[in-house]
Amino acid sequence: MNINLEYYKVFYTVAKLGSISAAANSLFISQPAVSQAIKHLETALDTNLFHRTSKGVKLTAEGEALYNLISPGYDYFQRAESMFKDIHGLQAGEMRIGASDMTLRYYLLPFLDGFHSKYPNIKISVTNGPTPETVKALRNGEIDFGIVTTPVISDQWMTVTPVRRIQDCFVAGIKFVSLKSRTLPLSELAELPLTMLEKKTSSRRYIDNLFVQEGCVIRPEFELATSDLIVQFALRGLGIGYVVKDFAQEYLDRGELFQLRLAEPIAQRSMCLITPTKFPMPLGARHLIEEELRTEQGEHIVL
Repeated sequence: MNINLEYYKVFYTVAKLGSISAAANSLFISQPAVSQAIKHLETALDTNLFHRTSKGVKLTAEGEALYNLISPGYDYFQRAESMFKDIHGLQAGEMRIGASDMTLRYYLLPFLDGFHSKYPNIKISVTNGPTPETVKALRNGEIDFGIVTTPVISDQWMTVTPVRRIQDCFVAGIKFVSLKSRTLPLSELAELPLTMLEKKTSSRRYIDNLFVQEGCVIRPEFELATSDLIVQFALRGLGIGYVVKDFAQEYLDRGELFQLRLAEPIAQRSMCLITPTKFPMPLGARHLIEEELRTEQGEHIVL
């Protein structure tokens, strides 16, 4: 049996409203079209579905049974339609973001704050991890987009868009004040007690490569999980800290830390937006990127 689903839609509406004219108004079709659809359905099912009364229509026993069977499904269809309308109106939905402590704090967080204020019903999940983990999560479809730091290479799985410049530096406290007026080559710096991030981070890989290019092998005194901890170790004289300058700026401004001068200056790096090429992004994520996120020059990001 192959019955036009529109007939069931008309039947459901008539049964729910108890009136052919009311159903016609609700469905934006004529009363004869409603009556014709009910007649076709009754013929196909070989049963009467309604009793006609002076006040409208009333379900027969068979009509009542059919209504009870199809109404849950039709209600689900209506809920699904409403959900997608909400999603397209940014009144519902979800986005999954990957970011490190640094990219979240010094780039993404203000944009998330503004977006959440405008669209509070969109659920935002942030997975916190270093660049390699974020790249892997994007390739596996576990996040919708990520904010990472270079070095990161664009490939067939993702597009990389620079959004903010960052500067790495070595900072120290009063215990190392004798170094303040000096310009140090990396070879000499490698012999000093250093505090760095763990090897799994892009920042650590970047500085390791710089030392290798100068023919140096570094063995840090401490390897820590966060840049905030590195700054705290430097403040207490527990080594010379390698961090992105943003983390140490307030202490540099107050004179509690100083930045070491290097004979081989460290080139700037970038925070980057990574977006998938193999997976579609939810509407909310696309809206956040295109309408909220900015590049270093204040330009909108175009996907």
